[in-house]
Amino acid sequence: MAMIGSLNTLAILLASLIFLPSCVSASREGLPPGSPFAATAATSLLPQGIVMGDVTSQSALIWLRTDGSMVVQLEYASVAAWDTVSKMATAVAPVARTPLFTTGPETDFTLAIPIEGLMPATRYRFYVVAGMKGREGTPTEAHTALQGEFTTLPDVKSHAPVTFAWSGDLGGQGRCRRGAAGYPIFDVLRAQPLDFFLFLGDTIYGDDLCPSPPNEPGADFRATNLAEYRARHRHQRGAEALRRFLANVPVSVIWDDHEVRNDFAGPFDSQMEAGRQALREYWPISMAPDDSHRLYRTVPVGADLELFILDTRQYRSRNADQDGPAKTMLGAPQLQWLLKGLTESTATWKVIVSSVPLSIPKGGGGASGYDGWAGGPGGPGFERERHVIVDTILGRQVKNVVFLAGDVHYVQANAYDPNGDGIPDFHEFVAGPLSAAPGRQTPPNRELRPTTLINETGYMNFGLIRVTQSSFDVTILDEAGTTRFFHHLAAK
Repeated sequence: MAMIGSLNTLAILLASLIFLPSCVSASREGLPPGSPFAATAATSLLPQGIVMGDVTSQSALIWLRTDGSMVVQLEYASVAAWDTVSKMATAVAPVARTPLFTTGPETDFTLAIPIEGLMPATRYRFYVVAGMKGREGTPTEAHTALQGEFTTLPDVKSHAPVTFAWSGDLGGQGRCRRGAAGYPIFDVLRAQPLDFFLFLGDTIYGDDLCPSPPNEPGADFRATNLAEYRARHRHQRGAEALRRFLANVPVSVIWDDHEVRNDFAGPFDSQMEAGRQALREYWPISMAPDDSHRLYRTVPVGADLELFILDTRQYRSRNADQDGPAKTMLGAPQLQWLLKGLTESTATWKVIVSSVPLSIPKGGGGASGYDGWAGGPGGPGFERERHVIVDTILGRQVKNVVFLAGDVHYVQANAYDPNGDGIPDFHEFVAGPLSAAPGRQTPPNRELRPTTLINETGYMNFGLIRVTQSSFDVTILDEAGTTRFFHHLAAK
């Protein structure tokens, strides 16, 4: 987006837009004293708040949902530039603006607006300007509805420390929104010094009931169509603690099964398309130019970290299929993308983000098969494809590989030594749930020769990671902010 050099140019582009400098913060407690827009900030124009997603070194996506059809625009600049503007008495304002966007019922009044051409490792501030649609597509009356800030990631040549968190599984087995805050674990997450958050799926439990009481009313049904999936996403976003978190911390989101239904395999599930559309509408997920349905993606984070975010649902074979060359969890294109990315990555740490765990036999079982990578007693998993990935890591001597997973509703960490030389070849850390029934502890299967570092259940949790050129430190914290586990990895 080109920068706009003068207020005269701005006036031409936005002749009908009334810019109101008394900007409203993304959280109620952050509203300026005496702001005339306090009553309509988050509850009227943008009832579900804002979400900052898939931030990179040069871009970001800003998600919002309006209350009915509106015209929306973002104006943005670095925080340093805004501070300069506030001190200026005249004319030159280094502020950029997106095109005008119109929300409509075809996307349930949601938008994910791209901001591009940004500088790495820079703090940016943006304002959401919204108004009712006029005759020529411009707002009849515009208000600065919300503001937000985010920091772009470092560029791939910079050795900068990075801190992020991961978890998943929100609102399962009746542990849904309770009270205004809804999910107070997000206030604990927000207190961490995060550059971003990885949400590893089950962002809703669309196929699960949330009875009221004790939960907030509005989700006591199983979603089976687009309108119902949208309703479950809106209900989830009604939790105030979640909205506060999303307004302050960028997220990268991938789905798991409960965005559709338990243990689903995409090509064989008639509800997958509706669940996928609702997921894309309610989360800012970057879109591949050649495939609007693609969800897997890579995120370079400075010189020391590269994330490979997997889609383990959309392309998978049936869990019950016998394991072998024809059985896949990722599909051939995604598998080749992952193998190529791992072998070509120059990052110190290569992190593979998988919604399902690597070696815990989970879900189904027996003749119905297992839902994660590992098989178990009497039933197949997806171990042949897992071996392809492991063989590439070993054969190409890919160093400093870490898997992050969720889904099983308890904490587990494993150091794997598949070649049996007594030296761990890679690690896996499993976290969650954010709010769901604790899972039943299951040891990892022995195929990859695991050494289990922790296997613990009974509490809500998330993982916190700090990455540097020489280290990868993992901490598990519970819903009270208490440390339950810590592990240090030194770079090879």
